[in-house]
Amino acid sequence: MDTHILHRGSAPLLVSVPHDGTAIPDAIATRMTESARAVPDTDWHIARLYAFVSRFRASMIVPRYSRYVVDLNRPPDDVSLYPGQNTTGLCPAVQFSGEPVYRDGLAPGNDEIVRRVERYWRPYHTALRQELDRLRERHGRVLLWEGHSIRGEVPFLFDGRLPDLNLGTASGASCSPALRAALTDVLSAQDEFDWVIDGRFKGGYITRHYGRPADGVEAVQLEISQRVYMDETTRVYDDARAARVQALIERLLRAAVETLGVPAMA
Repeated sequence: MDTHILHRGSAPLLVSVPHDGTAIPDAIATRMTESARAVPDTDWHIARLYAFVSRFRASMIVPRYSRYVVDLNRPPDDVSLYPGQNTTGLCPAVQFSGEPVYRDGLAPGNDEIVRRVERYWRPYHTALRQELDRLRERHGRVLLWEGHSIRGEVPFLFDGRLPDLNLGTASGASCSPALRAALTDVLSAQDEFDWVIDGRFKGGYITRHYGRPADGVEAVQLEISQRVYMDETTRVYDDARAARVQALIERLLRAAVETLGVPAMA
């Protein structure tokens, strides 16, 4: 079964939503705790939130499997992206709540993790790399936009309340100064959502690894607090809330693409 779906577009924009997947193979699910089998740490409805980008002929890559199978936004060697802070790994053994993912003694060992990387992680990254190369060859420059969401309060990962919008540019390394400034201008011009750039979430592996402005690939991660587009308790998508944040995301994407110096989205 395919590990992901790639919607190919023609604009210089690829949206990646690596934590949208919810599927778990039976052989893995039977070893997991009851709470983990509900995949609570999914970036709920994030592909739906970004579905509007198809109108602009943008590409989007969407995984099938849960981050509990393998986290597509972690490096294959599982080096921590946030040293000294609580986080979850390549094949997470702990949930965002701090509870275990697996029943006692049933977490994957090193050999199984290697197999999961080859079976689930590698295909996504191969497709992502090939799509970036295709779009860059066509346009000269391309924007990789990492779409993520998380509950607004997760004490295991961060203190207090997370801002509505959390842009990550690897402290400016994954995109050009002009692109970062353009995004800052868009956020500063609105007062509906609070925001931060390069705060708790500076960008995961995908943003940091593929973002190479000097080589024609600009990468940005947007981590959204789920309260702005859904009910965090029931996980029900809220069309009215979603429409408001979609309008702002559209402005961010248009501003970012304009800095590439290639034809803008339709």
